[in-house]
Amino acid sequence: MAKEGITGKENIIEHYKKICEIVTGDVSAEVISTDFEGIIKEGEELAKLHDQIIVKVPMIKDGVKAIKYFSDKGIKTNCTLVFSAGQALLAAKAGATYVSPFIGRLDDISTDGLNLIAEIRLIYDNYGFDTQILAASVRHTMHVIDCAKIGADVMTGPLSSIEGLLKHPLTDIGLAKFLADYKKGN
Repeated sequence: MAKEGITGKENIIEHYKKICEIVTGDVSAEVISTDFEGIIKEGEELAKLHDQIIVKVPMIKDGVKAIKYFSDKGIKTNCTLVFSAGQALLAAKAGATYVSPFIGRLDDISTDGLNLIAEIRLIYDNYGFDTQILAASVRHTMHVIDCAKIGADVMTGPLSSIEGLLKHPLTDIGLAKFLADYKKGN
């Protein structure tokens, strides 16, 4: 919301509604509160906005308690700001729909963010958790590829990382040759 310059509770709520009208998948809507009661109040309000809304809750003690509460009520959640396998384990045990490890931020501090995805995948597979791994803070095209190879279920990142998947020099050379051959024949 900050990047879009959207401020004020009503404007933010309207923006979430507009996003839900545009996309067909889940839309994470983040709570601001950091205490249990506040997270519950905000999360229930957000969940009522649209069936696609996933309540985004921070990885803190009251956040994990809130995820358990929401899970018991059938409200989908995204546990955000996850930086360790232990945090991801707690989120899954609480019933989080998604867990969001921030791989780019880990890489920024010389820690292997992709290894975290692999550790979470192993733990979730070992125990049959349904929680989906949402690779967050993806910075480049190879993050996308590596997350897919390791087994992340979902990815959020800049459009440039996705568009980068289209590019390959042999594709460019091949297309240029094809078009040149076509021109010769016409």
